[in-house]
Amino acid sequence: MQIESIRLKNFRAFKDVELRDIPQMCILVGANGTGKSTLFSVFGFLKDALTDNVHVALTKLGGSRGFQEVRSRNAEGPIEIEIKFRQTSSAPRVTYQLSIDEVDGSPVVEKELLKYRRGSKGQPWHFLDFSRGRGVAVVNEPDQVEDQTELKRENQSLKSPDTLALKGLAQFQKFPAAMALGELISNWHLSDFHIQKARPEQEAGYAEHLSREGENLALVTEYLYKRHRDAFDRIVEQLKKRVPGISKVDSKETEEGRVLLRFQDGAFEDPFLARYVSDGTIKMFAYLILLYDPAPHPLLCVEEPENQLYPNLLAELAEEFRDYARRGGQAFISTHSPDFLNAANLDEVFWLVKRGGYTEVKRAKDDQQIAAYMDDGDKLGYLWKQGFFEGADPQ
Repeated sequence: MQIESIRLKNFRAFKDVELRDIPQMCILVGANGTGKSTLFSVFGFLKDALTDNVHVALTKLGGSRGFQEVRSRNAEGPIEIEIKFRQTSSAPRVTYQLSIDEVDGSPVVEKELLKYRRGSKGQPWHFLDFSRGRGVAVVNEPDQVEDQTELKRENQSLKSPDTLALKGLAQFQKFPAAMALGELISNWHLSDFHIQKARPEQEAGYAEHLSREGENLALVTEYLYKRHRDAFDRIVEQLKKRVPGISKVDSKETEEGRVLLRFQDGAFEDPFLARYVSDGTIKMFAYLILLYDPAPHPLLCVEEPENQLYPNLLAELAEEFRDYARRGGQAFISTHSPDFLNAANLDEVFWLVKRGGYTEVKRAKDDQQIAAYMDDGDKLGYLWKQGFFEGADPQ
């Protein structure tokens, strides 16, 4: 999957913004408060709305005031989100539009639209078109339809006007377009890794992917060790190169049914537990677990991966994010680190600027001066520190 563009209207600091030509690895920089976390929260909001409903998703994001808190200050009209993406490089471009308004103090899905563009000419075909809980959906396989007249549509009614049609229809194979998008969104991963949550012993269980906060790190380690030994061995080899002394990592289940994460220092006979390992070691190991996942998430979002890591390690980490994206998992990363940014390509970087209370988005490759310096062999992190990213303070 690759998201090609995102348009936001009335979503917090994004009064009316569009990111275009988004690469497989997208790096966001900007001063605190410019909206980097807000952009990531759009993905979290869509995932929560798909899992529960729009009302719940707005409450998670904006508290008890929900819609009023999420909608841009002094704005009128609905909150609008539009995402254009392709499932593969050769697949047709898909547009998903969502418009949310408030009626009698309660949020409603004012408009929900899923459409596919077939070729470079003509109008996109609508596969899902709903408003306030009622609408139509196509029941054909999208890639088996050659002409719009062949589309078979059914009228549908949802239980509540704050429920996404995508949520309901994605459960049924007869709505393949909705099912495909629903599966993609449900597998998005927003990392909010907490080192202290990864240290304690875990109850015995099963986990294939690292959780959002990383508390299941020991369980995923055990899974990779037993089921994907090649990937596990690559992770340990990379960790050994970056953390002096580490020679082995494993997990062990105790008699009480708990799983311990253990690290072996080559200088000592006995391994030591995760709670005695440095923050940087735990975090680097968790990122390697995430980035060498045998089944990458279609979308991965990570905020400020440089925290607790030695600056010299960041160039390698950036390349591993890029490799992750090449394997099919698009990566969005925010950073305050010039060292991480130095490893970025010109077309991978956007910067956010706040003017008049709202956020604007600029792209490094569109700035002629930055592009000229890069052609001369300069690096983006140095240019950022020198003030060439107008309005994006690196401090």
